Amino acid sequence: MLDARRLEILTESAKYDVSCSSSGSKRVNAKGGLGNASVGGICHSFTPDGRCISLLKILMSNDCLYDCEYCPNRRSADVPRASITPDEICELTINFYKRNYIEGLFLSSAVFSSPDRTMEALCETVVKLRKIYNFNGYIHLKGIPYADDALIMRAAKYVDRMSFNIELPSEKSLKLLAPQKTRDSLILPMKKLSAAREYDKQNKIRSGKVIPAGQTTQMIIGASPESDGQILRLTEALYRKMGLKRVYYSSYIPVVESPKLPTVGAGLLREHRLYQADWLIRFYGFDVDELCGEGDNLDADCDPKCAWAMRNMQLFPVEVNTAPLEMLLRVPGIGARGAYRIINARKYTALDFDNLAKMRIIIKRAKHFITCKGKFYGSESRGAIKAALMLDNRAENAEQLSMFSSPDVAVSAITGEI
Repeated sequence: MLDARRLEILTESAKYDVSCSSSGSKRVNAKGGLGNASVGGICHSFTPDGRCISLLKILMSNDCLYDCEYCPNRRSADVPRASITPDEICELTINFYKRNYIEGLFLSSAVFSSPDRTMEALCETVVKLRKIYNFNGYIHLKGIPYADDALIMRAAKYVDRMSFNIELPSEKSLKLLAPQKTRDSLILPMKKLSAAREYDKQNKIRSGKVIPAGQTTQMIIGASPESDGQILRLTEALYRKMGLKRVYYSSYIPVVESPKLPTVGAGLLREHRLYQADWLIRFYGFDVDELCGEGDNLDADCDPKCAWAMRNMQLFPVEVNTAPLEMLLRVPGIGARGAYRIINARKYTALDFDNLAKMRIIIKRAKHFITCKGKFYGSESRGAIKAALMLDNRAENAEQLSMFSSPDVAVSAITGEI
């Protein structure tokens, strides 16, 4: 029987993995089973209808063979150890689901005994949940480096999403801080899962699809010396070559002591800027080299889109009634949805600033880079524009979202539009 102390240890140990998101799964559910991944998602995410949904996030074991310098569960760490069996995880998941505590499971583990034995136990858990307990809900499984491909592929047919966390952006940093891991031990399983997903897509397989909600990964920011540009180039390759759903960035926090690690954390601002740049790469058509400025790093004072615009003032202002979509997407204050609204609306009438405000375009930011019917209301001085944008960024970043936040701020925070 699972006791409260073991549950506390294993859920506390799992909190450092941030590679979670709503599922987007289209897996075919078993008739008469419990739960549904398609309309759910995970861990404090928001569904399109506004529901906040939750996930049981737990390790199977925190007793690790490996000694990664940054990991609070590493072999040499003096922390309480605990393990849980596949049946205990299944019972816990089902009982929590029936009590409406959760809508899904995020399952990971330290590497105990061997990579194959660990992956085998994780695979046994997800198979039992699906086949014996008839659980249809969302399951996100963290893969184990060096585990046998057959075990990984078998598990991938029963879960909605898998993640192999890269953790450190370069082979050099892995050798220094996580010598038991290699780049290939993380990248190769991701490539094989990507190929399996593509096979399912080409052959129009519906039942038994491999990870229908795709793959994610995580990188620790600031534990190693890589620049923002190096991190984002790896991110760009993962999106464009392997079709990852998300790359997550976890700002380094010095929770363990090691002479090989920095004594201070990376700070949340850098993490925030990386997420903004990530969004621009995925949805706005930006390349990494366009976003990174001096020293191959993102500007701390302004968001990446504003910083790019300030470095390319020769391209502005653009006329909203004639500018192509690609250029509208690059205007600070015009998000992806706003750009498409402009394209559709100007088919019927010439737009002015009042029209843009009704479309929830952030006028105080966009006015420095656009004209409407030839009218320009922004600042002429680059210094004045930069000061206004920096002030706007600071005010926006300082606002704590609440039920009474302005619609523009809330939409930007939830969608990532900038």
